[in-house]
Amino acid sequence: MNHIARLIALTTLTGSIAFAQQAPPPPPAQGAPDQQPHGRMGGGPGGPARGMEGRHEGMRGGMRGEGRIVPPGMWWKNPELATRIGLTADQTKKMDDIFLQARIKLIHMKASLEEEELLLEPLINANPPDSAKALAQIGRIADTRADLEKANAGMLLSIRAVLTPDQWTKLHEHSEREHRGPGGPGRPGMGMLEVPNGPAMAMMPPSDAESAQ
Repeated sequence: MNHIARLIALTTLTGSIAFAQQAPPPPPAQGAPDQQPHGRMGGGPGGPARGMEGRHEGMRGGMRGEGRIVPPGMWWKNPELATRIGLTADQTKKMDDIFLQARIKLIHMKASLEEEELLLEPLINANPPDSAKALAQIGRIADTRADLEKANAGMLLSIRAVLTPDQWTKLHEHSEREHRGPGGPGRPGMGMLEVPNGPAMAMMPPSDAESAQ
């Protein structure tokens, strides 16, 4: 029984993908320093993104680690950031289309994951539990979660592919400035753009930005 409990804990630690919240962030008030919204897709870009963790936990912009594929959330809906990197209307539409189609798929996959987790409950609560059945179900949960995270990463990579190399460089530089900030690494500073959070994957330094629920 202790062995099963440990395995369940391991599957829980991998975390769930958050589905992105569609609403773009409001522009910062004129004359006031931009502020980073906090709070947790689960987040929206999601963000995923807050939208992909929990019901609206939001897409986190990339798997936690060395960096991110793209910033968290529906960052291309931020007018100031879009202008800063030279995003075109056609690129914005392509990103919207990629996000919408992927989100539909991710919602169904998240529902499948929740179903598999529900099926595990009676197996664990049985007295005595059937270890073979419980372990098999834990394996299905792990596989379903892995498929969900791969689909989420695929969406982020597709969105990144819409950018030109120069736009990506500018976006990357913006994220690094946001990450460092006057408050130190990981702390927002004055003049930062408000970027909603989204599904987390690599290749861009993580940021504290989180989308409002």
